[in-house]
Amino acid sequence: MAIYTLPELPYDYAALEPVINPLIVELHHDKHHAAYVKGANDTLEQLEEARDKEAWGSINGLEKNLAFHLSGHILHSIYWHNMTGDGGGEPLEKDGVGDLADAIAESFGSFAKFKAQLTKAAATTQGSGWGVLAYEPVSRRLIVEQVYDHQGNVGQGSVPILVFDAWEHAFYLQYKNQKVDFIDAMWAVVNWQDVAKRYAEARERTPLIAP
Repeated sequence: MAIYTLPELPYDYAALEPVINPLIVELHHDKHHAAYVKGANDTLEQLEEARDKEAWGSINGLEKNLAFHLSGHILHSIYWHNMTGDGGGEPLEKDGVGDLADAIAESFGSFAKFKAQLTKAAATTQGSGWGVLAYEPVSRRLIVEQVYDHQGNVGQGSVPILVFDAWEHAFYLQYKNQKVDFIDAMWAVVNWQDVAKRYAEARERTPLIAP
């Protein structure tokens, strides 16, 4: 059976300073993300055992665990590539990301309005969660989602292309309880080239779903 593996970081631990300090990047990737990978693999093994034994007493808990750990793995895998030490600003046509810039303006009215919505969505998550910019294949537009834990409150079929981790482990060692300060700082490291690539791939690969 195929197993999930922890992807390597696309940069060194210090690459995102001063927005995110090296210790946070190291702990976040090597401990927290690794734990979601292990959790997903462990749950798959338990589900295989349940199938072999036809023992379904724990099916509800196992399916919930799989959704939690697998979603955590997927979102973190996007998160690392969504950031770069020389990122920030906004997507512009002159930088080769004009399609993304146009989609943001069409879906939200302007980049400033989009930025305000995603900032608020990420900064006001109750407890642990994410702020996510996603491609929604029914309307073929971009939407902002406020994701609880890793998998709650998600529109089915939407494809995340930019994710802001609002769990405390992503910022607490540096920003204490000031989640909004962390989210504001995150805009300085957004890798718009990566976001634009994900947007293009989502449009190409996601089939149109009849409304």
